[in-house]
Amino acid sequence: MRLTMERRAEGGKWALLLSPLLAVVLTLVSSVVIFWLLGQDPLRALSVYFWQPVSDAYGLQEVAVKATPLVLIAVGLALCFRSNNWNIGAEGQFLIGAICGGGVAVWAHGWGGAWVLPLMLVAGALGGMAYALIPAILKARLRVNEILVSLMLVYVADLFMDYLVRGPWRDPMGFNMPQTVSFGPEATLPLLFTGGRMNIGSVIALAVVVAFALVMARTLKGFEIRLVGQAPRAARFAGFSDTRLTITVFAISGALAGLAGVIEASGTVRQLLPGFSPGYGFTAIIVAFLGRLNPVGCLIAGVFIAITFIGGENAQIILRLPRDMTLVFQGMLLFYILACDTLILYRLRVVRPVDPGATPAPGVRS
Repeated sequence: MRLTMERRAEGGKWALLLSPLLAVVLTLVSSVVIFWLLGQDPLRALSVYFWQPVSDAYGLQEVAVKATPLVLIAVGLALCFRSNNWNIGAEGQFLIGAICGGGVAVWAHGWGGAWVLPLMLVAGALGGMAYALIPAILKARLRVNEILVSLMLVYVADLFMDYLVRGPWRDPMGFNMPQTVSFGPEATLPLLFTGGRMNIGSVIALAVVVAFALVMARTLKGFEIRLVGQAPRAARFAGFSDTRLTITVFAISGALAGLAGVIEASGTVRQLLPGFSPGYGFTAIIVAFLGRLNPVGCLIAGVFIAITFIGGENAQIILRLPRDMTLVFQGMLLFYILACDTLILYRLRVVRPVDPGATPAPGVRS
């Protein structure tokens, strides 16, 4: 006797739409159990994690700051995943975007003008795009697995960042700390409100969400992305090239990840240093799936995940819980999303072994 997965005749459209909400509820229930096992008051812990980050204006600004790179990267990943291309290396593209944009700031430090910031944004987007095209071209031309290539390139980007801030780009007045000079005013994104860190990068993220929501819903390219992902053979009969689309979606995804990197560098951190990213590129994968691979859904999911980041920082101070608890919650959330989707699309079936010596029932052929 063994268990097998059997695809259901109909997965249920509403069930798939409600699956992320069920995953969030299951994550919260599991969190209550974890808090109780750690000796914490579950209700107080949930309040620290999910209510306090949005209870005042400063907290809301911090949520927006954290959500901005997550949303930008997730929208690009959603395009890749919808077209059946698996870009797992957005973290590396995020770092390369920060390096390219930050390099402009370091080069122009002390003498640049109003042209520095636009050049930084363009350089960051082009850098992320170029880095994403490496696995895209290898897949399109040589059929190399894009998951492995894009993932391995993350470590190359991380080590390259580490080399730059410890070597040629290190601040000579930084007391030998591995960091670049602090970006000048001409190289930093303007703030939207006083008393916080929310900057114009959040507006850029909203514009990207609106633009790609329209692209996916109203344009031929959006139809092509959906068709190639759902029925690649039908797409080829319709004249769409999956090879050309692979390069296109990787380029867009890399550009958005690179743009997120330079926005983080110029708007939040305002310099380059080791450990620049808290893992936005990997967390954005959860955001993309939680948002149902839809740009608007990615916006909502990005805000929710950003709340967990801020809540985790609060829990370190108030509850004395380790920062890794946030990663535990995000991991559980991804697990429940995948589990719920799997059980919606498939059913478990028990298969009993056939006894070769048994007499077949009447009317049943042996």
